[in-house]
Amino acid sequence: MPRILIIDGDSVTQQLISHVLRNLDYEVSVATTGHDGVTQAQQLQPALIVCNWRLPGEIDGITVCRVIKEDPLLSTTFLLMLTGRDSITDRIKGLEMGADDLLTKPVDINELKARVRAGLRLHHLTRDLQQQKQQLEAELAEAETYVRSLLPPDQTTKLPIQARFLPSRQLGGDCYDYYWLDPDYLVVYLLDVSGHGLGSALLSTSVLNVLRSQSLPDVNFYRPEKVLQALNETFQMSDQNEKYFTIWYGVYNQANRQLLYASAGHPPAILISITEKGPQIDQLRTPGLPIGMLPDTSYQWKRCVIPPHSALYLFSDGIYETAEDTQATGLSTFIDLLATTPRHQNIDDIITAVRQQKDRAPLADDLSLLMLNLD
Repeated sequence: MPRILIIDGDSVTQQLISHVLRNLDYEVSVATTGHDGVTQAQQLQPALIVCNWRLPGEIDGITVCRVIKEDPLLSTTFLLMLTGRDSITDRIKGLEMGADDLLTKPVDINELKARVRAGLRLHHLTRDLQQQKQQLEAELAEAETYVRSLLPPDQTTKLPIQARFLPSRQLGGDCYDYYWLDPDYLVVYLLDVSGHGLGSALLSTSVLNVLRSQSLPDVNFYRPEKVLQALNETFQMSDQNEKYFTIWYGVYNQANRQLLYASAGHPPAILISITEKGPQIDQLRTPGLPIGMLPDTSYQWKRCVIPPHSALYLFSDGIYETAEDTQATGLSTFIDLLATTPRHQNIDDIITAVRQQKDRAPLADDLSLLMLNLD
């Protein structure tokens, strides 16, 4: 049974409305002052409030309306304001202060019934939508927990690796992984799915699971270009809700310090080596369309020898793109930041410096960064 609260200091109007609503089998409570009305509203959390504009005491109906609408627990309560004011200016003021509807005095019984029924329908609809929103948020939080559980932890033994993922929403399309194909060969990659949200996250985790399980048929996972070609054949955007992804994929031979790599429309990995002349910066990238854009796309691989005292950085373009900078200047600024980063810097310090450069504005895109120390 819907609960309705009447806030009115006029006993005649109060009794009339109470009588009408009780005859409609509503549960009715009454308050005679604004202060008592606010207190009862917070305690009862009614579905609908009928409140007079003029109330005895220091709190008038407009103030009651404002307080009610600022209370999150009363966010779905429908507020019907009684007023003897006929001017458009006064009616607009009441609506702007949060009243959901206005009823002119003297009260017409049939109009009161109609507006109360309409208000209760809106309350129930709003409450149901709010519950669905809360359920969706809970499911998204569960999905986020699952996605994060798939990402590998930082590695401190053998080769130190740190990585971070900051989605622009609760779920994002960035993903990364690193694992040993054998005792000497390390796979490391980072990918970025187009778009944001659940659809992008589903595709990124699908790719991660395929690569981690090495379930691409007849693929030599030591050959980066072969991996990208197989991914392109498997994840065409026409089969993935028109989503594609960029990726940088490398295989590092720890024994001879050689890195084989290939990329598909992804920002270059940055290799920074400390030499006697200062930092040496190399951008590691190969040409190639993003995965899924066109079938029969070919990909190229390159090889480089990793000098001692080097660090390899993989990232998504969200780490350097801003509304003000072009892609080129944003990348250049980020590379300068990496070049001045002290050796063995914690990756969280780099993320903090990036956020400071962006004035800590909300992320417009997912942001991922992976740092591999190759001493």
